[in-house]
Amino acid sequence: MTSSPPRSQYPRPDRDRSASWLTLNGEWDFDSEDGPATIVVPFAWETAASGLRRTWLERGTYRRRVSVPAAWGSSRVVLCFGAVHHRARVLLDGVEVGVHVGGYESFELDVSDVLAPGDEAELTVEVEAPADKRAIPHGKQRSIPRDDYDGVSFTPTSGIWQPVWLEARGRTHLASVALRGDSLTGFDVSGVLVGDAPAGTWVTVRLAGETAGVELVSDEDGRVSGRLEVPDPHLWSPTHPHLYTVELTVDGDPVDRVLVTGGLRRVEIQGEKLLLNGERLYVRGVLDQGYWPGSGLTAPTDEALVADLDLARDLGYNLVRKHLKLEEPRWLHEADRMGMLVWAEPPAPSRWSPDAAEAFEAQLAPMVERDGTHPSIVVWGLYNEEWGLDWDIPGSPERAAAAAHAYDVMHALDSTRPIVENSGWSHVRSDLVDWHYYDEDPQAWADNLAAMADGSLEHFEVNLGPDFVVDKSLYGSPEFPRSGVPILNSEYGAGFTSLERAWSMRWQTQELRRHDRFAGYVYTELADVEHEMAGVVDADRRPKDLGGLDPALVNATSVLVVDLVPARAGADIPMPDSPLALDVHVSHHGSSPLAGRVRGAWSTPGGRPDVERAFVVESEQLKAEPFVLSGAVRLRVPAPGDLPAARLHLWLVDDADVVHARTFVDAAPIEEPNRRGARP
Repeated sequence: MTSSPPRSQYPRPDRDRSASWLTLNGEWDFDSEDGPATIVVPFAWETAASGLRRTWLERGTYRRRVSVPAAWGSSRVVLCFGAVHHRARVLLDGVEVGVHVGGYESFELDVSDVLAPGDEAELTVEVEAPADKRAIPHGKQRSIPRDDYDGVSFTPTSGIWQPVWLEARGRTHLASVALRGDSLTGFDVSGVLVGDAPAGTWVTVRLAGETAGVELVSDEDGRVSGRLEVPDPHLWSPTHPHLYTVELTVDGDPVDRVLVTGGLRRVEIQGEKLLLNGERLYVRGVLDQGYWPGSGLTAPTDEALVADLDLARDLGYNLVRKHLKLEEPRWLHEADRMGMLVWAEPPAPSRWSPDAAEAFEAQLAPMVERDGTHPSIVVWGLYNEEWGLDWDIPGSPERAAAAAHAYDVMHALDSTRPIVENSGWSHVRSDLVDWHYYDEDPQAWADNLAAMADGSLEHFEVNLGPDFVVDKSLYGSPEFPRSGVPILNSEYGAGFTSLERAWSMRWQTQELRRHDRFAGYVYTELADVEHEMAGVVDADRRPKDLGGLDPALVNATSVLVVDLVPARAGADIPMPDSPLALDVHVSHHGSSPLAGRVRGAWSTPGGRPDVERAFVVESEQLKAEPFVLSGAVRLRVPAPGDLPAARLHLWLVDDADVVHARTFVDAAPIEEPNRRGARP
């Protein structure tokens, strides 16, 4: 019995033509300098999942027989590739049908002239994947010679690494289609027709299941555009992710029919605030590199691809920053469906040159064309930490100009979402001031965040490599406005062990929530990757020992903010031998005010009392307004008694005893490190 091919679900549920399609995933013949072999598509040849596990191979040739179903009749046959790194030459029975350069964008080839329904042919894909990747967009793939940021780079991803499939389309068909729902009352529709008669062809656009719609006709270039009003519109948001399915039908024999999903939602900037559908948006995000042990940048299964979104949601996050990777449309579709916000960004080169900058910008139009309809995408990122700009925007007018030019190109492609031209620091033209800041010292973290919030601090230290610590500024030019633009963190986290990281997450996130000026944060990161152990879960998505911390409480709509600077993991404060006084605030990001009282109770460090009934102290009533840190209430907590260590649980209840927020403070002896073996 033959098993089904890997990753066999239809790859484009957001632009659905699954009525007539055929997966080409599975075993292919493969030739390289190592000789003939068998490779499993769609897994990079460096991975165990591919069957090869071959790193630093720079060329390889894929071959397999393909048969087009005769039932497709007179339809056109389109060959679709999710992604091939880096240059792909495609042939059918030895006839070249297309060449594509760029390792992360999807591409498709109309092969009807050489492969019709009922035909069979040999499909060949010749791939070049240079080991020296520094001048091409490659994200965090390792390079030879090495990248400047090799310490945070991973095993490369070469060859066919996203799904490959055939699909039937009309003789005249939509090669691209976009829905924009920013009006909140309907969809602005646009597309491009190709095939037998792209000019002057009628296209019917309607909501799926409806009989009424609009009739559009293409211009002489095959372009079509129009407006589909939505009666009784329902908006898309994280709490109510309402999706519409729009059916587009192109006249012809056979007709071309595609189902496109979209949402009615608007992202805006109002001064230093982010708004979604006119309401304040606070980003509670997590960085996700989309990497799996054994299969690299390709998810091992269709289920694993989307499971990370469920994981992020369960951890309390409302946004995923997909880092330096154009993730598969199936993942974005699931984000649309479940209401997870997405910060999307392409890979970048790692060394500056005009050609490298041009190669970086060449990705942007395909990215917007493929992914721009997804309502989940609320931020476009471009460069990251001046990678591909030699860490030198402030010192190089041409590199600063490259960052600004990338912004301009992106803005011309899509002005409906905020754009970040260089994530992390050194902003020259950006809709958001975002910053990456890692600090192990809780006092320095608290002090520097407060200074960033009040505008008195623009610079912070960044460790760019061994013995290479530099002072980076939020701003790459004196002309960039110091206020009036939303400011948010987009990378943070600290600690060596999982317990230390959980401790840092708890206190560092608290300090971010203390300052109402900030528009959000992005924690680094969701899952471990190879040698990088910063994940909330490990590389296999198994939970870590977080010392009793539930990240969902750290990332909740309402959180408690305690006025103290913790000493160290497991010992936030010394063991009190007399009543303890603590000031506690509430950071609340709901749509209406929240009133309640803070309660407290001690337990042993590993214990968790039934805190709803076992509280020993309760504060006065407080009221938290949305997006404004509440005033402090003081808790006077009795000493925990004769215990070597203890945990003080704190929680907020409303008048109906419903719990809205929880945190804890660990008390233990604070000892100096044991360094008796150190030499003077």
